[in-house]
Amino acid sequence: QLVESGGGLVQPGGSLRLSCTASGYTLDYYAIGWFRQAPGKEREGVSCISGNTDVDTYYSDQVKGRFIISRDNAKNTVYLQIDNLKPEDTAVYYCAAGNPRTPMQLSRLWVYWRTYDYWGQGTQVTVSS
Repeated sequence: QLVESGGGLVQPGGSLRLSCTASGYTLDYYAIGWFRQAPGKEREGVSCISGNTDVDTYYSDQVKGRFIISRDNAKNTVYLQIDNLKPEDTAVYYCAAGNPRTPMQLSRLWVYWRTYDYWGQGTQVTVSS
């Protein structure tokens, strides 16, 4: 089971660090994606970090330069650092785990929710003054 944490209410321009941990298995084997879903909108992929021994990262154009994804394998945790938050970042953020893929496959597939097999329950991020 994946568990997200770190969401909250923050003013525009602020920062948050979201965490994704797992119980019962280690995350370093898996590609981990972060998705978000705003009310009335489709779930969208925002970032992904590859699994196994590769450390490739991917970002959507909407978040590139403001979001940073990283792993701490010793803590079995994947982080999403979010800086310069904007009101349009308001959403429920989910982490998801998928089986490792080649870099070429993951570069094309990371943004699709069907790439992932395990999902957390989400953490709410609200950006408002």
